Amino acid sequence: MTESAGRIALVAGGSGMVGGALLPLLLQSPQYTRVHALSRRPLPFDHPRLANRVVRFEASLQAQLKALQCQDAFCCLGTTIRDAGSQAAFRAIDLELVQEFAQLALGCGAQRLVVVSALGANAASKNFYLRVKGEMEKALEARRFRSLDILQPSLLLGARRELRPLELGAQLAMRLVNPLLLGGWSRFRAIPATTVAAAMCGAASSGRRGVYRYTYDDIRNLAGVSARRRTDASVT
Repeated sequence: MTESAGRIALVAGGSGMVGGALLPLLLQSPQYTRVHALSRRPLPFDHPRLANRVVRFEASLQAQLKALQCQDAFCCLGTTIRDAGSQAAFRAIDLELVQEFAQLALGCGAQRLVVVSALGANAASKNFYLRVKGEMEKALEARRFRSLDILQPSLLLGARRELRPLELGAQLAMRLVNPLLLGGWSRFRAIPATTVAAAMCGAASSGRRGVYRYTYDDIRNLAGVSARRRTDASVT
């Protein structure tokens, strides 16, 4: 069963690698009549269905976005410790800001939240990055959305606006290693950001209720469902 058409989407992180691939899919989908995209700076494109809300993320989102309405919320917020500058700054974005966005989405009437996390996220992990991602997931579960879809990709494949030589090298290496990761190891495969974005659309239209986590194979399956629905919509 799929969600009905004529819905409104709320997106955070639309200028990032996954979010940048997600926005066009939402704007092309007949499922959504309006897409509210939050960003620090104006997005470099426009669309009749797009409402780009330029906000100050360091201030209260709810105070800046009163009377906003949506049914589905998509969170692609995230950074790296290197880019954030410190562990505290990383937590402020990947945990605290994600929680604030979730609270905003609930206040706007969102019934479903689709969020990008990370493979191995665990609030008890000794790894700081994975521990913060796990804490984020637990915090979102506590919000009790009707539907919470958590995508847990491994390394993301795709071009970023800023050049990261080490990450570029890792991407090249993982393209060679991916075919060797079979069976239970497949969840460690690197995956294109475009596939993750398509999977977010697939999750939103699934009609599932409750909390679901998706790793490599599930993400690819959701992306395939999303692609078939786009093809069907273009034919009808």
